[in-house]
Amino acid sequence: MVNVETLAGWSAVAIGRALAAGEADPVALAEHCLARIAADPEPVFITVTGERALAEASAARDRLRAGRPASPLDGVPIAWKDLVAIAGTPTTAASALYREAPPATEDAPVARLAAAAGMVCLGKVNLTEFAYSGLGLNPHFGTPANAHGRAVRHAPGGSSSGSAVAVASGLVPVAIGTDTGGSVRIPASFNGIVGFKPSYGRIDKSGVFDLAPSLDSVGPFGRTVEDCVAVDMVLRGTVTSAVRRQPLAGTRLVVPGGVFTEAVDAPVQAAFEAALEALAAAGALIERRPVPPLDRFAELTAGHGSLVAAEAYRTHHRVIDGPLVARIDRRVTARILGGKRMTGFDVLTLSAARTALEAELRALLGDALLVMPTTPHTAPAIAPLEADDDHFHAVNLRSLRNTMPANFLGMCGLALPSGRDGDGLPTSFMATAPGGEDERLLGLGLEIERLLAPLAHRVHR
Repeated sequence: MVNVETLAGWSAVAIGRALAAGEADPVALAEHCLARIAADPEPVFITVTGERALAEASAARDRLRAGRPASPLDGVPIAWKDLVAIAGTPTTAASALYREAPPATEDAPVARLAAAAGMVCLGKVNLTEFAYSGLGLNPHFGTPANAHGRAVRHAPGGSSSGSAVAVASGLVPVAIGTDTGGSVRIPASFNGIVGFKPSYGRIDKSGVFDLAPSLDSVGPFGRTVEDCVAVDMVLRGTVTSAVRRQPLAGTRLVVPGGVFTEAVDAPVQAAFEAALEALAAAGALIERRPVPPLDRFAELTAGHGSLVAAEAYRTHHRVIDGPLVARIDRRVTARILGGKRMTGFDVLTLSAARTALEAELRALLGDALLVMPTTPHTAPAIAPLEADDDHFHAVNLRSLRNTMPANFLGMCGLALPSGRDGDGLPTSFMATAPGGEDERLLGLGLEIERLLAPLAHRVHR
């Protein structure tokens, strides 16, 4: 039998194999994870579903002993961002307004699919209120510190803060987040794990609390790309995957010029260049060139505002314009009010440009991947962000800079660990493909991950 503490540190797919082979017990694993969660001092989980977890783990044990696994992830623990409806628990969106919300009467479709695949629900994890920040701070439920460098508490990344910290700190092998402007990829970057933002519409969002409905995507965090492939399969309710490892030889990797690769902190830039060097040695063709649709996106956002803000105001206008606004994180309110100030002309201009730019980018890239650092800096310290709202907003926008275009342009994206800075904080490499090319991105991602693995702990200063 595999020692349960050792098992808990493996990838989800490796855990699933061990459970199916009878080398480990899913109940013992669930009990171990629940004990780790109870002992963890950080506010990672908002709701722990211990009774459900043990019942699901017991059912998984029965299936596995009978040789009838429900899926390759039968018995594997999972956690959910607290935007996802889980039967018997409130969906708080990490807001004081919904702390006492009535419990959901049924699981969201994605959670039902995970349960049908035999995955064990440990509970629901923390996030930025309403999922609206790239830094992950929360005044209502607390801010879970980044899993690295905890001598000084660093931001977990947002908005899926708890999802990323839960995986990176070993509380659960996989967790589910959402990504509206980078909310899977940024926390993955800051915490040194893998985060996958699927193409818009690939995974059902029913029963998931909205922020910006035309931009929100549901996506997984894992310890490996293979984990993200397996969880993506579960969340879509499929029994097979078209993803296959693809060689990089001859694959074009486009590094955009302009704002998206400028003003990058030295350790992040050094890690990115080392990653490109490793990929080029494997035969990838590195192209450094202007990418006009990205530059146009930046110009549109500077001139007309954020489509996320406009949609967030539409989603939350009743509370933002009412007396309950005083109970909302002031930083979240400020960002949503930016959407209220936008004119109809602004929104229509952004919407009209969106379709055209998506088509232009697809034609420009062809079969290439767009690559850049996931974030231009490593996780910032929490204390200065809490002390100065202007500093918070500046760092937040910088954190979101490289990830936002993918949501606006309907793309899929993958964040992968690429190194460390001098304080031991992770850096991250992001590969992005046009919408609908998720299988190709993940297939190439499997190979990119293999090539970057030797670099993941290399320190850059």
